[in-house]
Amino acid sequence: MSVRGVLFTAAGAAALLASPAFLAFPAWAQAPDAEAVEVVVTAAPYPVSINSATTSIDIVTRAALDTAVPAGIGDMLSGLPGLRSTNYGPGASRPIIRGLSGPRVLILQNGVGLVDASALSPDHAVASEPGEASRIEVLRGPSTLAYGGSGIGGVVNIIDDRTPSTPATHGAEGRVSASYGTGDDSRALSGGVKAGSGPWVVALDAVRRRSDDYAVPVDPVSGRLAAAAGLIPAGDRKVLNSGVDMTAYGGGISYVGAGGFLGVSIKRTLTDYGIPYAQVVPVGPPDPDAEGPVTIDLKQTRIDIKGEHALAFGPFDQARLQIGWADYRHAEIDAATGGIGTQFLSSGAEGRLELVQGEHDGWQGAVGFQGLGRRLSALGDEAFIPSTAVREGGIFTLQRFDSGVWGVEGGLRVDRRSLTADGLAARPTSAAAAAYGVDWRTGPDSRRFTNLSASGAVFYRPTKDWFVSVSVAHNSRAPTEFELFADGPHPGTGGYELGDPTLGKETVTSVEATLRYTGMRGRAEAHLYKADYSSFIDEVRTGAVEDGLPVYQFRRTGADFVGAEVEGSYPVWRGGGRSLSLEGAYDWVRADTDRGVPARIPPWSLTGRAVFESVHVDAQVEVRHVAAQDRIAPLELPTGAYTTVEARVSYKPFHERAVKLFLEGRNLTNQEAREHASFLKDIAPLPGRTVRVGAAYSF
Repeated sequence: MSVRGVLFTAAGAAALLASPAFLAFPAWAQAPDAEAVEVVVTAAPYPVSINSATTSIDIVTRAALDTAVPAGIGDMLSGLPGLRSTNYGPGASRPIIRGLSGPRVLILQNGVGLVDASALSPDHAVASEPGEASRIEVLRGPSTLAYGGSGIGGVVNIIDDRTPSTPATHGAEGRVSASYGTGDDSRALSGGVKAGSGPWVVALDAVRRRSDDYAVPVDPVSGRLAAAAGLIPAGDRKVLNSGVDMTAYGGGISYVGAGGFLGVSIKRTLTDYGIPYAQVVPVGPPDPDAEGPVTIDLKQTRIDIKGEHALAFGPFDQARLQIGWADYRHAEIDAATGGIGTQFLSSGAEGRLELVQGEHDGWQGAVGFQGLGRRLSALGDEAFIPSTAVREGGIFTLQRFDSGVWGVEGGLRVDRRSLTADGLAARPTSAAAAAYGVDWRTGPDSRRFTNLSASGAVFYRPTKDWFVSVSVAHNSRAPTEFELFADGPHPGTGGYELGDPTLGKETVTSVEATLRYTGMRGRAEAHLYKADYSSFIDEVRTGAVEDGLPVYQFRRTGADFVGAEVEGSYPVWRGGGRSLSLEGAYDWVRADTDRGVPARIPPWSLTGRAVFESVHVDAQVEVRHVAAQDRIAPLELPTGAYTTVEARVSYKPFHERAVKLFLEGRNLTNQEAREHASFLKDIAPLPGRTVRVGAAYSF
């Protein structure tokens, strides 16, 4: 579809389209005055209303999380406009934003990095559960200058209240939710409590979810893959080795005074999950060297320090401190023998200090400092990257002026990042590496990058209901450990991965136009964007085979990403404490590189929903269509279109107590649905028909 076609579609649908995800950002259904006070925590250190944001933002509240499907962060957010999931089975999912994934999408816990290994490979789970969060904020595009130039695609900030920042209401407050789902026999339970009216406040929380292999309406192996590779599908109706067993628990304590707070928290995450594999009938004698199904055993301990205090220092009136330390490890285990193939260990800390300027005649701003120190190691016979130490320091400023009618905002950030690999000079060079001119004995074992990122935007309110803005940004990203130093088989992804130690930094210049209406007739929002990469680091399938696995090499190329997102809500009827609204969303992205079409670019999607709300009963029905994707990279298979139908009803029996009972059905027509952006799309389709029942209570 052309850009002109996208604009035509956006204009024609603006009165109808709205919040896309089934978990729904509740503010869409609120009156405009109620939504106007919603402040985006992640956009900047100073308060910015969601109606005044110059780029695309979604907020998932705790009320929505109480009834959301228990899943990894990628699967839970998939369906928001411009978002998909890596969908590496239910155990490992990471958000894909505007066609970008991995290190280009920052996943944060309370504003600092997770210090895990999820950004390096799609089979690595995110070491944070949505069920822990009090709120999740999603920023698309390079509006991420406060968190580093690496977030070229966007930022997902998982915000929890494990380190209390305010006293508990009436001395104690809490929540608990539980659910059961068919299709994978899923069971989930989460809860949290905060107690203390001051100055000492304590918090405890826990999440537990388990699921078995999930059912699908078709053979997991697609007909396209079977025909292309000469495979015989096994005829199963479940995706085997897809079970998940996850537990996370933690607690914190804070001193909350008149001028601010300071606290510390600790969390433990334990996850065991399987990686789906090609379920086919063996042909010929078994290969004794073939890799079998893989399961992953993940463990992380995380400590956070968080504080905020009033300040009287020049133009600054507030200081904020956030530090996160984590010790992470996961083992990739042969499901048949129990043998450990590879272990990944990541430990380190990331911290940030923000000095916030007081608002003065419409002017707001902040200066921040950020530091990171982390070591990643891969151990075992199949370890394919050397132990690598990463160090980074950065300084940034963000400034915004808002006259009430028009305004400007901008930011500047400088980062210095170094990556040092151990023992690279003694590392053997594989045949795959030698074929592409890589010699580890003579290549650099230490790389240093200086990254400069800048952004600017202008905005205008022609009336109180309308907001229009144009933003421009330039971002730089240093390559990761995998992109520089990988050389070896990776059973978790089923590929042979090869880095390039001479890679330069990735740079992109992007522009985004935003149009937003918020009034009594509903809400509509449209975004049109373009990102031009002068050096894009792409993981390219070379066509070669090493150790029986396809070779993927990281290479530099030019690239362009262009796309659009439209969403909105229209109140059809209101009266007597009841309302009926129509909502929907549309998104589209197109990508090209100098080498051709990049792999795993999602097709366009269109979502529509009818929402009924009342004092006791809420209900919604959603229809989502995802187009076919036949604009594909070399050696990539096309993906068919699908349409799913989902429905939910919830019942609130009491006025005075926040009790909610809910029932939902997903993929009610039991359609074959495959996520084109997933490495596993041709061996692990999305779940078939599922019914889930649950309850949530807060006090």
